[in-house]
Amino acid sequence: QVQLVESGGGLVQAGGFLRLSCTVSGSIFRLVAMGWYRQAPGKERDFVASTNSGGATDYADSVKGRFTISTDNSKTLVYLEMNNLKPEDTAVYYCNVRSALGDYWGQGTQVTVSS
Repeated sequence: QVQLVESGGGLVQAGGFLRLSCTVSGSIFRLVAMGWYRQAPGKERDFVASTNSGGATDYADSVKGRFTISTDNSKTLVYLEMNNLKPEDTAVYYCNVRSALGDYWGQGTQVTVSS
């Protein structure tokens, strides 16, 4: 059974830094990509960043140049480094793993950026 557990969220002032971590356990059949999504209050869950099995990365336009996604070599940890945080980055951040069998999600971690 695949499980994803996020950590690292919290309250930070605008311009600050946070590093989110996602620990992935269980066997993943044919990994496609690993990534992060976020959901602000009253809004839909949006794509933030991803990295595919070949190591290529993709970012939402709103976070390009500020956020960096990375993984460890074993693909059991996924990180999201967030620099120059803005109040509009406030959301619950979810870790995602996409495999040939479907998507797996973590429970989310709250990120709050104060102005």
